[in-house]
Amino acid sequence: MNPRQPSRHIPGIPDLSEHEFKKTKEIESSDMKGGTSIEKSWTGMNERTSLSSNPIAYSSQEMPKTILEANNLSIGWKKGRKFNVLAQDINFKAKEGYLIALVGPNGAGKSTLFKALVGLRPLRRGRISIHGLPLGAHQDCVAYVPQREEVDWRFPVTVTDVVAMGRYGRAGWLRRLSGEDRAVVGRCIERLGLQAVAGRPIGELSGGQQQRVFLARALAQEPHVLLMDEPFTGVDAGTQESVLALLDELQAQEVTVLVSTHDLRLARERFDLVALLNRRLVAYGTAEEVFRSEHLAEAFGGQALLVNGTLVVDQCCGHEEEMRRRGMAPHAVGDDDERSRARC
Repeated sequence: MNPRQPSRHIPGIPDLSEHEFKKTKEIESSDMKGGTSIEKSWTGMNERTSLSSNPIAYSSQEMPKTILEANNLSIGWKKGRKFNVLAQDINFKAKEGYLIALVGPNGAGKSTLFKALVGLRPLRRGRISIHGLPLGAHQDCVAYVPQREEVDWRFPVTVTDVVAMGRYGRAGWLRRLSGEDRAVVGRCIERLGLQAVAGRPIGELSGGQQQRVFLARALAQEPHVLLMDEPFTGVDAGTQESVLALLDELQAQEVTVLVSTHDLRLARERFDLVALLNRRLVAYGTAEEVFRSEHLAEAFGGQALLVNGTLVVDQCCGHEEEMRRRGMAPHAVGDDDERSRARC
């Protein structure tokens, strides 16, 4: 049983039974008990605190609000008059402060979905809402950390330059950063342990350092939603644990985090919810609800095997055959991760 259940993991939420959680999870309230809520900045993140001496606590009728919602999404890219669909029939809601793992086989559309959530992929149909408003209505509300291979590491910028890009959405590209902006950048660099390399070109860094640079840039943005595309690929165990610890801190600040990963055990053990994707949303819920044999067979086909109670997934082959079996046009692995420069 996963100890990190949504009703027990969000700070301030009482320990509810499964029946109580299901009964109350759709009830949303913008009011908080214990005093007026204010917002302050630290290390490039938003922290909501109370003016009252009593700590803020959610009652059983005050579950976290929905911050991100995707309705009937069909996503792809245009080539002439033709629209190539890479992912479709995607519907889900993400509430404040949840850690959500996005899993699925190679070419399933995970990167495509993330790019759509920040406006880098066009929608054929559907609607994306942030805080109930259309995508783009909020100023730098969603931060995106792309896969490392999508970044041109030869571009002549330093670590500090990249982290400072996280403030441009607030200051504007043609305006100089304020003293407050520079202070936030400095705190984010310090928080990710990058002080020693702050003046170095990003191309000279190790893979783990490069990943931390783009995470620092995302934190400088002060997001309400953080999207991380394969952040643990090619990094050492120490960097992975540091990133996971930071995600726990962000959760405590009520930041919603979506992370794509191929590590199903990590998704089960360290995340509140799991979204299983294969060109469409196969299942969404707790790990126990999602990692069922029927869902895994639908998403991975013959790639998923149960060996001595452990789920093993072969990501190397069988993808195109599975797509043909399902009547969908196969595409080369990585097409949903089509090379594009990271938006800085």
